[in-house]
Amino acid sequence: MSRPQRDLSHSAAIAVVSLIFFTWGGLTSLNDVLIPHLKAVFQMNYFQTMLIQMTFFGAYFLMSLPSGAVVARVGYKSSIVIGLVVAAVGAVMFYPAARLPSYPLFLSALFVLASGITLLQVAANPYISLLGEPAGAPSRLNLAQALNSLGTTLFPTLIGPLILSAAVLGADQLAAMSTTEQLAYRAEQARSVQVPYLALAGGLLVLAVFVLLMRIPSLREATDRGDETHHTFGEVLRFPHLRWGVLAIFVYVGAEVAIGSFLINYISGPNTGGLSEATASRYLGFYWGGAMVGRFIGAALLRTIDARKLLAIFAGMTLLLLATTMSTKHDAAMWSVLAIGLFNSIMFPTIFTIAIERLGPMTSKASSLLIMAIVGGAIIPLLQGWLADHIGIQHAFVLPLICYAYIAWYGLRGSRLVGDLPVAAGTARVAGPMH
Repeated sequence: MSRPQRDLSHSAAIAVVSLIFFTWGGLTSLNDVLIPHLKAVFQMNYFQTMLIQMTFFGAYFLMSLPSGAVVARVGYKSSIVIGLVVAAVGAVMFYPAARLPSYPLFLSALFVLASGITLLQVAANPYISLLGEPAGAPSRLNLAQALNSLGTTLFPTLIGPLILSAAVLGADQLAAMSTTEQLAYRAEQARSVQVPYLALAGGLLVLAVFVLLMRIPSLREATDRGDETHHTFGEVLRFPHLRWGVLAIFVYVGAEVAIGSFLINYISGPNTGGLSEATASRYLGFYWGGAMVGRFIGAALLRTIDARKLLAIFAGMTLLLLATTMSTKHDAAMWSVLAIGLFNSIMFPTIFTIAIERLGPMTSKASSLLIMAIVGGAIIPLLQGWLADHIGIQHAFVLPLICYAYIAWYGLRGSRLVGDLPVAAGTARVAGPMH
């Protein structure tokens, strides 16, 4: 009589899921490479180009609740596999989009890719927190988030130059070409994304098969099948620290994405780095790598400094760096904007943790609202694109400056706990540093 196969240990399962965090971090950061590339291919202004981020992060808003329903129905492991397959389908769609080439098809491919990543986010974050003792959940999630940052650092550095390898011609050079030559040039530019994204699709499918075959715990019994007490979203939003926290997540993700979206165009400009776009793409690693380094530094600081105060301090530093990049040129302008990544590091997990503090049985709905607020990454870059078209790319950084000023206020005042909070024993902990 054969013995029943056992699931992998929690440590092995954590290692498998951490690889998922690394992968979706890298895929998300590649948008910052696609933006200057597709801007050149389709000769678009900044507002039109920011539709890339609007499409990608809009999927978080539209697909987060359906993703939650999928997790509740099939469990965490199966949801992770489905998310990887959906993301792979989106990556494959880049091939016909580049072959035509078609900007609407590129946006459709991005939406499918982002829908898969949304499902991965909804499934993997709570899953990794459930693997093991509750007291160790914050350290497990911090490790996974560090690997996420590693992905955002490595993907633009390694894959970015492949996408931006062909020389980008200026408007005058394009105008001198015949219509046939222009079409051939744009088709050649678009095709440079085909091989990288097909390779990514293959990697996602291999990872999906790997997760499917690995006997990681399903934890289907731990899925959220509904709030037994039927709390409404209105009830949750009556707590100020959550209400203002939802807005803080919205503006933080929007500011972080907007800065990353404009980095290549900004530091390749004559008044900043004066670099080629392929070379400038390598500097994205400093922005996203700074977030990874800052996460380890921030985790150590949070052992002795109150989370709200540290959030306000880090937001204040980004304000100084933005003021510097807006008022200087060349190296000072370039390195000050790249250094913002270091201080972005703790913001998302710290805001998230503060916003759900002591909400007891309402934590699940509060978390859903915070995840939906990631749609800020769709809206704020679009607004900054409009500003860049009208007042210039350097002055358009005033919008992220306003966002970080709000985050500083949230850390100092907006996150205070007031009113009768529904504290309950065994309240779930969410990704983020302990405070």
